[in-house]
Amino acid sequence: MSRGGVFLGVDVGTGSARAGIFDDKAIVNGYLARSVCCCKICVLVVAVGADGSPVSVSWNGDSRRDIIVWMDHRALDQTERINSHSSPVLQFYGGSVSPEMQAPKLLWVKENLQKTWSMVYRWMDLGNWLTYRATGDETRSLSHMEQWRESNPRGMDEVFWAEIGLGDLYEGSQAKIGHSVVFPGHPLGSGLTPTSAKELGLLTGTPVGTSLIDAYAGGLGVMESMPDAELKADMFDEEAICHRMVLVCGTSTCHMVVSKNKLFIPGVWGPFLSAMIPEFWLTECGQSATGALLDYIVQNHAAAPLLANQAASQSMSIYELMNKILLSMAHEQNMPFLSALSQDTNVLPDFHGNRSPVADPKSKGVICGLTLDTSEKHLALLYLATIQGIAYGTRHIVEHCNAHGHKIDTLLACGGLAKNSLYIQEHADITGCPIILPRENENVLLGAAILGGVAAKKFAGVRDAMKALNAAGKVVRPSSDPRVKKYHDAKYKIFRSLYEQQLSHRSTMAQALH
Repeated sequence: MSRGGVFLGVDVGTGSARAGIFDDKAIVNGYLARSVCCCKICVLVVAVGADGSPVSVSWNGDSRRDIIVWMDHRALDQTERINSHSSPVLQFYGGSVSPEMQAPKLLWVKENLQKTWSMVYRWMDLGNWLTYRATGDETRSLSHMEQWRESNPRGMDEVFWAEIGLGDLYEGSQAKIGHSVVFPGHPLGSGLTPTSAKELGLLTGTPVGTSLIDAYAGGLGVMESMPDAELKADMFDEEAICHRMVLVCGTSTCHMVVSKNKLFIPGVWGPFLSAMIPEFWLTECGQSATGALLDYIVQNHAAAPLLANQAASQSMSIYELMNKILLSMAHEQNMPFLSALSQDTNVLPDFHGNRSPVADPKSKGVICGLTLDTSEKHLALLYLATIQGIAYGTRHIVEHCNAHGHKIDTLLACGGLAKNSLYIQEHADITGCPIILPRENENVLLGAAILGGVAAKKFAGVRDAMKALNAAGKVVRPSSDPRVKKYHDAKYKIFRSLYEQQLSHRSTMAQALH
């Protein structure tokens, strides 16, 4: 048997592990959601008992339910109370934590599932749990929970946890949340234990690298995928990479940009030093529902079953079929360009709150311009308007980051939604940025392989591995038609107003109920 390497993955819905082969040397957990849909996992918290057994985080006590998924927003009350403390720690999270983060989730468990809380010996990010399971080494990676500690002066983190009511996490030399933190890709312990090696069909001692959040792995797998023609000759390499924002587009979308300077941005997570690329500060933005929102919009429309049957009969996805329908509609209605079909329909895509840049988990989705129409064409139109709403959200993120010190002028996209040509073109037209689509289809897996190569010492470092394994594919450029820009500038103003109107309505109703 060769000492083959693998990258481990988990299904975001079930938490079940998967494995894939990489090169001939190392294992790494890329902390992967479904590979066809690289959704950003803010956090998957695993409850582990003293003997390593799972502890239930469910009301029904089912021990198979031992993981809290990132998109669980039940800890809204705990989130608000944590943010009310105005701790200096919060500056690394845009000024406030999100219910998608560990701290609110853990506080919710402590307050609502006391038996679970008392039984848990370790709380682990799922990526760290997988490497612990593989090696017996509980050293943590620079993931979100560890950034609480590593981003702040020594002692400030203990004060913060005690202040919000989670000081007992530090009892017993931080046993419950770990005390040793290393960079992603760092080799752990003595590699695979005999038990894990047998389960995976590999050799005992195969190197195992510390984990990385799946979207961050996607960043490693795409950020150096620049065509030669797009490289800026007048910039040093370290400056050029700071002009790029990676979009990992799946169930949700994660927007990531790096900088050499520490940039604090209201409503945006970070900066996190070396959380993705060593020696660079990571700024992380996101939209909590993108692919999930498109699925919701389509699946809940009366015309969905008919369109799904038509798509199946033509051996294509329902989204490919709707793209064709939109082209036909634009031709039939003599539209100057396809995007103009949505002139009467506007969507605020905050159906699962707003992660960035307003950081409002209570924000709601808005569809303006509905009629009684239930036809297939209406569904295609609503689908287009939703894509545009998501793209306006990305434009808002890019503008917000650039207003606070970043210099983003190029987007790189990967994930399931990046395979949708309409989705990518609308993002290019709306943001005004060229979008690079990498040659590799599964960039999260590539990022995991990069970490595996580093852990196995196949590459000198993460940047060297990225440059060696990243490869550019297609470049999608914004439309050169000035009418397209004028149109989207107008709709963007409407998009921004939809949230402001929502805040006004929220205030009006709060006063009425006071």
